[in-house]
This record gives sequence, structure tokens and C-alpha cells, in this order.
Amino acid sequence: MGVAEAERVQEELRREVDLLSSLPGRPATVAGLDVSYEVGSDRVVAAAVLLDVDSVQVRQAEFVVGEVTFPYVPGLLAFREVPFLLAALERLTVRPDVLVCDGYGIAHPRRFGLACHLGVLTGLPSFGVAKTPFTARFDRPDPARGSWSPLVDGDETVGRAVRTRAGVKPVFVSVGHRIALPQATDLTLALAPRHRIPEATRQADLLSRATLRALPPPD
Repeated sequence: MGVAEAERVQEELRREVDLLSSLPGRPATVAGLDVSYEVGSDRVVAAAVLLDVDSVQVRQAEFVVGEVTFPYVPGLLAFREVPFLLAALERLTVRPDVLVCDGYGIAHPRRFGLACHLGVLTGLPSFGVAKTPFTARFDRPDPARGSWSPLVDGDETVGRAVRTRAGVKPVFVSVGHRIALPQATDLTLALAPRHRIPEATRQADLLSRATLRALPPPD
């Protein structure tokens, strides 16, 4: 698949994003998703980590190893990562209530980031928590934990800059599918009791990196 075809697919799938639905209540489980890339090769490790929301404890952790075939193109990262993340999700024995992605939902130039893509394909509520604002802008939120400010692209609010730790730079929360922004914000804070990054994606990042380091050298 080329870049033009990928952009066309994005435009088609974007029509299926549900930004009106919200969670009926506090979810019991979330799955954190992340991908690590091996330097100097096309090899990647995708991780899916199932967490209990109330205890913020890992219930199951799975990964898959593969080789990317789609080039790196800003705004089209999902086409590199989605096949491997779906495979990792399929290894979980419990279907999560919500997906949490290390990336973007609608805070994306075409309003269809990784969290939207995975949400539409799985049908699960999903949102993204990114470390940078990508193309959006924001005013610095107050320094207290839980403070937030709108994340804006053009004249549209596409997410929130959220302080998960007092005095530490914010993370950037945007909805992907079937979840409201206040709910995504609350879940981000609930999943980040000790670190800047929510525990779901933090654990997925740790697992994918550790697995990648343990792999034998590529042929």
C-alpha cells in the first residue's frame, strides 16, 4: 500500500469514528498498547498489557514480533503499527473495556490517529495519550496534578494537555472512538498514580523494549 492509498483508507475509516458515545461507567480493565523499533532494521515488537483500573495492576501482558513494511510517514504511523498491535491484542484472554494508545486520537492532521484507527477496527472505546502535542497548540496548564488546558488545532479543540504529576510537563490526551474527553482525562489520571505516563502504556513500552533487547540479532 502506498501513501496515497493509505490516506484514502484513513478518510474512509474516519467516517466510522464515534465521538458522541461515552462509557456507561468506570471501566474495569484497559489495555495499554505500544510498539518499539529496532535500530538499523525493520524489526518491531508490539505489546498489549491488560491492567485492572482500580488497582492499576497488570493482569496479562502479551507481545508479537514482526517486520514493518510501510515507510515512516508523519500522520500515517498507524499503517506501520496497527497489524502488530491487533495481533498482540488477540493474544489477551480477556477483552479489555478500553484501549489506551501511546499516540493520538483525533489530535491528528486528518483527525484519525492511531487510537481512532484501532478503535474503529476493534469496536472498542479508545483514546491516545501522547508525549508531544504533534501539530496542535496549548496553553500551559496550572502546575497542580489534574490541571489541564485545551489542545487546539486551528479553531477546533482536539484534546487536552493534562498534568499527571505536579510540576511535570503535561501529556496530551485525545479521544479515539466511543469515549468522551472528560472520561479519557479521568482515566489518564487514574492510570498515572506515580509516573507522568499512564501505567498501561508505560508497561507496554517497558515490555516491548525489554523483548526487543532480548531478541537474537537479525540475520
